[in-house]
Formats: sequence, C-alpha cells, structure tokens
Amino acid sequence: MISRRRTAALAAAVATALVLTACGAGGRPDEGAASGEGGASDVGITETSVKVGAHFPLTGVAAPGYSEIPTGTQAYFDFVNAAGGINGRQIEYVYKDDAYNPTQTSQVANELVLQDQVFAILSGLGTPTHSAVLEFLNSQGVPDLFVSSGSLLWNQPEEYPWTFGWQPDYEIEGKIIGQYVAQNFPDAKVGLFLQDDDFGRDGEKGARQFLDEQIVAAERYTPGNTDVAPQIAALQAAGADLVIGFNVPSYTALSQLVSLRLNYQPQWIYSNVGSDPALVGSLLSRFSEGAVTDAGLLEGVITTEYLPGVDQPDDPWTQLFQRVWDEHGGEGELTNFRVYGMAQAYTFVQALQAAGPNPTRQGIVDAIEQAGAEFRGAWVAPFRYGPNSHAGISGVQVTRITGGTTEALTPVLVTDNGDTAITEATVEPTEPPADGIPDVEPAVS
Repeated sequence: MISRRRTAALAAAVATALVLTACGAGGRPDEGAASGEGGASDVGITETSVKVGAHFPLTGVAAPGYSEIPTGTQAYFDFVNAAGGINGRQIEYVYKDDAYNPTQTSQVANELVLQDQVFAILSGLGTPTHSAVLEFLNSQGVPDLFVSSGSLLWNQPEEYPWTFGWQPDYEIEGKIIGQYVAQNFPDAKVGLFLQDDDFGRDGEKGARQFLDEQIVAAERYTPGNTDVAPQIAALQAAGADLVIGFNVPSYTALSQLVSLRLNYQPQWIYSNVGSDPALVGSLLSRFSEGAVTDAGLLEGVITTEYLPGVDQPDDPWTQLFQRVWDEHGGEGELTNFRVYGMAQAYTFVQALQAAGPNPTRQGIVDAIEQAGAEFRGAWVAPFRYGPNSHAGISGVQVTRITGGTTEALTPVLVTDNGDTAITEATVEPTEPPADGIPDVEPAVS
C-alpha cells in the first residue's frame, strides 16, 4: 500500500510537471543534469545558484518589526555567499510584500512558485496569511520551510508533508507559561487576552493545562479592530490580577495604553511574539501621539525567549549576527527581528548542506526529517524534527523585562504537545563556528 506521503509526493510531481509545461518554463532538469556534480538538480537550482522565496508584510499594519526579518535573512545569505556559498551555489533570496493580507499572500506565492520558480519557500510570515497558501504549496510539492509562526498547522506531516515549523509553537509556550504561573502565582486570578485565531487558541490550550481553575476571564480581539477597551475593561471587571497575552506587538501597546487609562495594573505576561521592547516602545509612542515615549510600561512584564537578543551584546551568537549586519546589512541597526531572520537563514543553510551537493525538493525534506533534530544554532532548545514530526524549537526560557533588558526566571524548559511533561533542557548551548557558517554532513545521497 502506498503511504499518504508518497501519494502526495507523486501527485505533487505530476502537478508541477503540468504547470511548468503549461507555462512554457524550463521546468525540472533532465536526468542527465541531475546526476552531474553541481548540476541543476531540481526547480530553482542551477550550477551556480539556489533560489528561495518568502512572503512578508513589507507594508501595512503588520510591517513594523516584521518587515525587518527578511533583511536579516538577506544579510546572512550575503555573508554566506561572500564566503563562496553552499557547494559552490549562491543563495538567491526573493521576498515579496503580502501586506499581511491572505489574498495577497496567495498571489505572491503563485508568483514565487510559478513565475520565479523558487526551489523552496522559506519563513513565510503569519498564521492567517500562510494558512492561505498551505494547500497550494503542498499540492505543488514545494518545500515549505520554517514558517514564521507558531501555529500547530505547520506540524501535520501526514496532511502537509512539505511544511515545517521553526519557532516554538504557541501550545508549548502556553504550557510553559501556565506551569510557571501555577507554581509562582498560585492564588492569582488569571485573565487571558487573546488574538482570535490559532495564535490565541493554541496559546490558551497550553495555558489551560495548568491554569484552568485559576482563569476568571478570556477576552479575544479581532486583528484589525484597534479598540480593545471592552476586552481590557472586562478583564478588570472580572478581577483578573494577572493577564496572559497571546497577541502581536501592536496589541501589546494597545492593551498597555488602555490599562493605563483605566488605572488597571495586573501582572502582565506576554508571549514572545508580542514582547519586543524596542518595537512596543515605538508603537506606544505612535499610538499615544507622543504621550508615552518609551517602553517603560513594560517594566516588570514577564515573557519568554528562545533566541539571544540585541540586549545581550556579550552572547557569541549576538556578536556573530552583529558582525553579519555590520558587513552585509542595509540601513538601520541590528534588531531582534533581524536576529530572528538570521537564525532562520542559519537553519536553512544547515538543511541545504544536509540535502547534499545536488539538492532536490524531496531531498531537502528528507534531510530535515533525518538530521534536523541535530541542527544547532542560536536557539536555546533542540528542534523536534523527524519523520513523524515537523515541529520546531522544543522550548523557551521564562524571563522578565527589567531596566531595558531581560533577566532569566527559569532555566530553559522543553516539552512537546499534549500532556508531555515539561523538563529542563539537557542540550548544552552551542557557540557559532569561527567563520560563522555551519558545516553539516549530507544526510541524503
């Protein structure tokens, strides 16, 4: 009996062949080219280059912060290319604006796959946006690597065999936050401030494993509706003296400004997504028309981390990424969003190396499944990749924002979905190689 994965791969190959024929494109290289060292082994691969694509909100309401991620990725790829590339190939990175609009994401993905003929999609950003292209990318047999979102959707290898998550998913982050609150605030009346989509629902699912009896209210906002006064007032009325937010940075700023107006002062805990001090500070200033000029409102806020930040200049990974940005970055300074993009690019380089000297689309998927759990980098906990798991980083560290930086409240904690126990990470942190480029042995022939 043919497995669902093999059936999907066969269907994708047929679909890709039909599409490329209809477009009059060059299409997949012939077998002779694929067998040659350094040849054109698959779509998006030439003797001298490998082309990957991405969608990001370069404009629109989600652009602040998120638009910086691909600039970090580009800088790291330029750094690698300057050192000779991977197996003699330069990495060509094509990222396009979807304005955080799922309809526009679909258009961008079609262009990248059918016109630009990318080898893979890398780190497409957003749960609602990337969800819109999930079926398309998998039907076309396009590696859909390291999505910039913590949704559980990216870890469904039976249904979506070409898609991989990257960051800790929102459920395991919710579990770790929930356990921390249960242990350290056992008498707190807990409120939840949630984005009304998979982001909020997955985070709530994890938190409720430990806090169900402590939760007194769960309030949800619809992305795009900037009036969150009713939700914050409802949390206050319910008596919530600790509020956990699974929300994007703009709603961190909005929730803080409304709370200030209502004189509501719970202990705030924000997921990693919504807690970047520099970005939230700029949004506070913008939304308050200058009345609030910095991120001082975030003093004492509890959050999580899984990558070193720019507030840790002595960290060897931050030093590497600063070097990359100084040598190959564009305008502006190194930010946590650019660090995120560089860390994803570092992961992709390992995946490309593991796929061997003549990478194929199927080959890079196989390589990540076989070797991805051993990829090491700036992230604090191992990946969960394997034949039956496309889940990303396995844990986070609970931290507190204080004095413009963060202090650790827990060791790195790791877990998996469902009722898997939360334990301390046992893998020691790694330091970057001297040349800043990983060296991974091929996992597939």
